Amino acid sequence: MSEPNPAAAAADQQRRYKEFLDLLPLAITLAGLPHSEGTRYYSEEAIELRASTVKHAFKFARQVARDYIQRQ
Repeated sequence: MSEPNPAAAAADQQRRYKEFLDLLPLAITLAGLPHSEGTRYYSEEAIELRASTVKHAFKFARQVARDYIQRQ
């Protein structure tokens, strides 16, 4: 088995990061979470729940984007 190419691995990581940044606005919109009030802070549990919601919304946003691209 050959060793992974560091340049290819770095390029793949950069591509995935760009995909994440491109889809993040859609994922946040799909998550539908309310904005924080300036004087109120979330508990650790609330942050974890919000992060989980955004994570699931991101997966859905990625699938929507892939479906759209395949139909074009």
